Amino acid sequence: MSAALTWLRRNPKRRRDPPDHALPPSSKQPLMSCAGADAAESSSSASASSSGPDGASAAAAAAAAASLPSWLREAHFFVRATDSKTIAIHAGWDDTVAAVLDHLGACGYGRDLRLLYAGRQLAPESTIAELHLPQDCTLHLAARLRSTQHPHAWQLAAHIAATAVGAESGAGTVPAAAFSLDELVKEFILCAHRANLGLSRHDRGAPGEDRATGDQAAEYLDIFLQARAALALVRLYLSKSPFRSYAERAIKCFIATDPSSLPMDVLVLTAPVLLEFCRLFSLAAGKNELLYRSCRRSLASVLSTRPRLPPSMNSPTRLIEQILPFAREAVDLVIEDLASPAMMVPSIDLDEFSNFFKVMCQQARHWISGEGPMPRNMYSRESEHGNTWIWRFHNMSMDMLKRLDECLKKLEMDLSLSSESTGVMESQTIWAARSHILVLLTELNFISAIYEDVGHNLQLVLMAHRAPLNALVRCSKRNERLHWLVKHKNLLCFEARRNLVFMMLPEGKDDFGELHEMLIDRSHLLDESFNYIAQAKHSELRGGLFMEFKNEEATGPGVLREWFCLVCQALFSPKQVLFSPCPEDKRRFYLNETSAVDPLHLKYFTFAGRIIGLALMHKVQVGIVLDRTLFLHLAGRSITLEDISVADPVKYASCKRILEMNAAEIDDLYLTFSRGAHELGTREIVDLCPGGQEISVNISNRERYIDLLVKNTFVDSISAQLTHFTQGFTDILVKPERRKEFFECLDLEDLDRLLGGSNDTINMQDWKSHTQYNGYKEKDRLITWFWKAVERMPIEQQRQLLFFWT
Repeated sequence: MSAALTWLRRNPKRRRDPPDHALPPSSKQPLMSCAGADAAESSSSASASSSGPDGASAAAAAAAAASLPSWLREAHFFVRATDSKTIAIHAGWDDTVAAVLDHLGACGYGRDLRLLYAGRQLAPESTIAELHLPQDCTLHLAARLRSTQHPHAWQLAAHIAATAVGAESGAGTVPAAAFSLDELVKEFILCAHRANLGLSRHDRGAPGEDRATGDQAAEYLDIFLQARAALALVRLYLSKSPFRSYAERAIKCFIATDPSSLPMDVLVLTAPVLLEFCRLFSLAAGKNELLYRSCRRSLASVLSTRPRLPPSMNSPTRLIEQILPFAREAVDLVIEDLASPAMMVPSIDLDEFSNFFKVMCQQARHWISGEGPMPRNMYSRESEHGNTWIWRFHNMSMDMLKRLDECLKKLEMDLSLSSESTGVMESQTIWAARSHILVLLTELNFISAIYEDVGHNLQLVLMAHRAPLNALVRCSKRNERLHWLVKHKNLLCFEARRNLVFMMLPEGKDDFGELHEMLIDRSHLLDESFNYIAQAKHSELRGGLFMEFKNEEATGPGVLREWFCLVCQALFSPKQVLFSPCPEDKRRFYLNETSAVDPLHLKYFTFAGRIIGLALMHKVQVGIVLDRTLFLHLAGRSITLEDISVADPVKYASCKRILEMNAAEIDDLYLTFSRGAHELGTREIVDLCPGGQEISVNISNRERYIDLLVKNTFVDSISAQLTHFTQGFTDILVKPERRKEFFECLDLEDLDRLLGGSNDTINMQDWKSHTQYNGYKEKDRLITWFWKAVERMPIEQQRQLLFFWT
């Protein structure tokens, strides 16, 4: 038997015989071969087709080798590697150059290698005997660089791999570089970053070459994988080597636990490397390995940032198939957390689940080309696609929905028991701690755009558990991703809907130094308020307001609330000719079409829109409410005849009468498609359509006439005013493009309660429970007398007291 190839790192300046530690041979081409006549015969047959340096005498060389003693049938030589290290090799004379190269590749020196001796490349099929190499000669290892423009990257990646392999084997002297594997990896990442910036001295392209940002970093990371550096690091980490901790630090260089730990241009491209780490750990260590879970979480996070992916991951199907096993583990982990008695999910598990589902939803939508949910026959059990990602992703989603259904059922039971025993619901803090259930429901809502039955079953689950759903929404903290619940607003109570719309308004700042400060003279209340609000930038108003009246010491929320109410009373007063009160409800206002008498009326409408938005943001009930026509315009909805009944009951009654008339009665009215309008003190005739004064109203076109009349009166004639009022309100929203969504979440009655308060009686028990006593106790005699006096007050007097109090 010929000796197995062995290797060790050695100091190139000091030669000594290496110990004979054999590494396991390659699984594809064993390096052990038969000795004696068989070996000679094998060598002769190989040399017959050899193109080696001495092919003519190959048979004689093999025969001579076979006649030597066994200890002389070993070749001893050294290989100078690309990382400037020297490897000592013990090989049998019947071993081929290809076998030596395979062995070096398995040891972490990469693929597509070649050996050089005396400046000449050795043919891979040649045996050691055929080459007539002198004992203890030195060969040179080189890599074929035909497919890369980054030789420095190849050299550094190969050095990382070789260092990790050397540290894993523990054969001979462990390279000093093993102690700084993480520094080598950081250097590699920094080189990729510099290459992106065009700062690399090694990998600059040809003059005039224009490469897309990120391409070079992606190529660097691909080289890291091709050089098997990731494999070598994982093998070292999973080994029993005392140097495994250095591999752990090196692997963690790709795990972005700190946003500053990786350059952003490299971070968004690390998905293939993290995916390779996950595959290797999953196969060799299992899902409970902590470093594996860190790699998996980081993979989900990087993919969710929508990075530029290499071609191997650009296909939606390919990407989903690659990450689906890891997403399944994240789903199972969350389901297991929900099955616990507390039903709590750690934020780190929740983020991983959300990131994986976000990526898969995006890719699945791309796969179906955004044409809506897939037909059910594509992911049913009987479908030919039953074993593809389509079915498996659907199955994961339904498993999660089933678990959430069980959680909501349990919460509903707990809620019922709590109400029966104490008469009150659980505290807001407890429900806020369960907000992760809403996050999971949100992910399933996104999936409903892919699978129709997921959306249908989600609707059934929400309908079956309204009480816990409302408690969760009512107590949830600010989360803009909950806006999908708008389409389920019929399942939500007023408090839940109110919390949803407050999430679309700015939160305000706590630091008084960052608030928009105002000093108002009461005698010039409206003018000075207009100057402070109308001239301010959007960002200044969204931070919050701080105000005080001149020559008054009082400040704080109470003063701000008073200012809001006084400004609204002045702004909506009929004297300003900006708004008109509804005839039958003096608290309800719509826009006045004659407001143009004031040259600044459009700026004041912008100011009014901002005031309404700010009042909602600061949760102040200003005592006025908006007419349905104005509410519908803000919501982006069309206005019909039924919507004007409060704003203009006379016009409403006239139109209803026309709809009830017969043909003769309508003809007797001599109506045309026009109407009279007042403009700066003069009366004009306005056409409702082109040539309207020439078109008579009859029984066949009366409905169109009424539609045009309503639209012209409540939209077209005040379009400029509506636009400025709407813009002013939109200025206050966190995301102005969500204005329609804001109003879709509300009914007019909801907005009435937010701006004007409720007509219900005041809850005295709630008032008492939220009262703080300074110098008194709740059961003191004076406090008892006080509450008895308040309870005897008329409801309007209680309202005035509560307003003053707060």
